Amino acid sequence: MYIISSYSLAVFFTIITMLCWGSWGNTQKLAAKTWRFELFYWDYVIGIVILSLVMGLTLGSIGEQGRSFTEDLAQLSSASIWSAIVGGIIFNASNILLSASISIAGMAVAFPLGVGIALVLGVVVNYMSAPKGDPVILFIGVALIMVAIIFNGIASGKMAKEKKESSSKGIWLALIAGVLMSFFYRFVAASMDLNNFESPTVGMATPYTAFFIFSIGILISNFIFNTIIMKKPFVGEPVSYANYFGGSLSTHFVGIIGGLIWGLGTLLSFLAAGKAGAAISYGLGQGATMVAALWGVFIWKEFKGGGKSVNMLLFFMFLLFISGLVLIILSGGN
Repeated sequence: MYIISSYSLAVFFTIITMLCWGSWGNTQKLAAKTWRFELFYWDYVIGIVILSLVMGLTLGSIGEQGRSFTEDLAQLSSASIWSAIVGGIIFNASNILLSASISIAGMAVAFPLGVGIALVLGVVVNYMSAPKGDPVILFIGVALIMVAIIFNGIASGKMAKEKKESSSKGIWLALIAGVLMSFFYRFVAASMDLNNFESPTVGMATPYTAFFIFSIGILISNFIFNTIIMKKPFVGEPVSYANYFGGSLSTHFVGIIGGLIWGLGTLLSFLAAGKAGAAISYGLGQGATMVAALWGVFIWKEFKGGGKSVNMLLFFMFLLFISGLVLIILSGGN
C-alpha cells in the first residue's frame, strides 16, 4: 500500500486535508438552492463510502509495504473493527448537526464555532492518547485558535443583532457538533498501528481499511440519525425518502462530490498520522475552519454589511488561526 515517508510530506497532506474539510460545505450550499440538507446528506455519505472503497482497492493495494486492503480486512480484530465503527457513528452524529448549522447559520459561523471547538478539544484528546510533538508549542497554537473562535462568535453575534434575527439555534447546533466531533478521530486512530504502517501489528488496521470501516459506521448510523431528522427537522417541514428519490441526477451528483472531497481529506489525514501523530494530523486538518470561513466571508458574503467592527474581528480571527496553525506545524518538528 502507499504510505507517507516523511514529516514534511505528512504536513503537505494535512494541508490538502484542511482544504478538503473546509470546502465540502460549498456543495451543500450549492445543493441548498433546490435541495434540503437532510436529502443532500444521503448523497454525501454515499460519496464517502465510494471513495473509501476505491482508494482501498487502488492505493491501499499497491506496493510492497504494509498489508493490502483485502488482506488487511481479513485479519482485523473485532476490537479494531468496532473502534473504527464507533468513530464513524460519533462523526456522523456530529456532522449531521454541523450540516444543520450550515443550513441555518452559514459556513462562516458553523465551521469556526463547531469545527474550531472540535480542533481544540480533539487535539487534547488525541495528544493524551498518543503524545507526539512539542506539547508547549502545540498547545500555544491551540490557544491562539481558541481566541480566534471567540472573535468569530462575537462577530456572529453582532451580525445576528444587526439583522434583527436569531441564529441561536444554528450556533448551538455548531457547538454540540464540535464537542462530539472532537472524539471521533481518537477511535479511528486506536484501530490503527500509528507507529508502524509499514508492518502493522496483527489485528490492527492500515489507514485504508480503517477509513473503509469508519465509512461503514457512518452509513449504518445514517439510517438512524438522518431518518429521525428527516421526520423531525430542525427547520422546515418533514421530508421523505420519496423526496430523495425524486431528485435529479445532477442534484445527487453534487452531494456525492461533497462526500468525495471530504473523504479524500480524511484518508490523507489518517495516512499523515503515521508520521505527524494523531494530534497534529487532526489539528492541522481542522484548520478547515479558516478555509470554510474564507468561503463564507468572501464567496457567500455571509458577513456582508457587518460594518468595521465585524470586519476587524474577522481580520483578527484569520490572523490568529494562521498563527495557531503555524505553531501546530512547528510543534511536530521538535
